[in-house]
Amino acid sequence: MNEPAEPRFGQHLRHQVPLLLWLVVVWNLLWGTWSWANLLSGIVVALAVTLLLPLPPVVGGARLHPGAAVVFLVTFLGDLVRSGALVAWQTVRPRGIAHSAILRVQLRTDSDLLLTVLTEAISLVPGSMVIDLDRERRELALHVLHVDDERDLDRQRASVHATEERVVRAFGSAEDIARLRERPMARPAGTPGRTS
Repeated sequence: MNEPAEPRFGQHLRHQVPLLLWLVVVWNLLWGTWSWANLLSGIVVALAVTLLLPLPPVVGGARLHPGAAVVFLVTFLGDLVRSGALVAWQTVRPRGIAHSAILRVQLRTDSDLLLTVLTEAISLVPGSMVIDLDRERRELALHVLHVDDERDLDRQRASVHATEERVVRAFGSAEDIARLRERPMARPAGTPGRTS
């Protein structure tokens, strides 16, 4: 006997839960302070956005792995604080920021949802900004604020891969997690250039 189909609204809401949670987190980060008012208004805004401006369903949606999600969130918040302090110091120190770079990083994940979470997580951390995502090649291009030498580029590339791994382990399917074993293809180094 066939099981009764899940109501359309319930099915839609179940698939939107990761997006709703992420929108609430981003809303609170944009306000810069945590409060019950920001949390509740974030929930209202997230519901309004997902109900009034529905997105097409994402193939292979997210799977929430609570332990890995906590690791991702704690590390992300730590990166925000550390990178914010570092950028502030680089801005006010006497020699300032001499060089920046455009860096290309080969990714392993192939999920639209995971790529979106990854690019948002990288862009929200001060000091780097995603400027392009080549979906077919799974290649991310980002602007790095301060670069002294090739080691800085390698550290930034390793940081992107570490963030990718945390995102996939927190929200990816078993296939996405298995894909982490792939070794990213070697890409040419970034192009350092003087900031204006």
